[in-house]
Amino acid sequence: MDPFNIKTGFGEHEVTLTILPHENGYYKVIYFGGVLGAVRYENDTDLWEVVPPEEVEAGDLPLYQDDLSGDRLKIVLDEETVDEIGEEIEQMINQK
Repeated sequence: MDPFNIKTGFGEHEVTLTILPHENGYYKVIYFGGVLGAVRYENDTDLWEVVPPEEVEAGDLPLYQDDLSGDRLKIVLDEETVDEIGEEIEQMINQK
């Protein structure tokens, strides 16, 4: 599967994230050119979850560094955000 973009958030707090499917079954979440983290669908619980950082292969991309002085919104891969990202990923998969 090729990389794709999703939008998360609402209104002026909406951001575009790039999703990079990985061969190990997770999806890297890219924000401003850096790896914010990764999510995967857990069949045992039927929920989307954050992949532990030590399991994520950043590859050629740097890890995302929060720039508090920039115009970027602060994004945290909390349960609500992971669920929203997972829903967007599912929509993209179902469109294929």
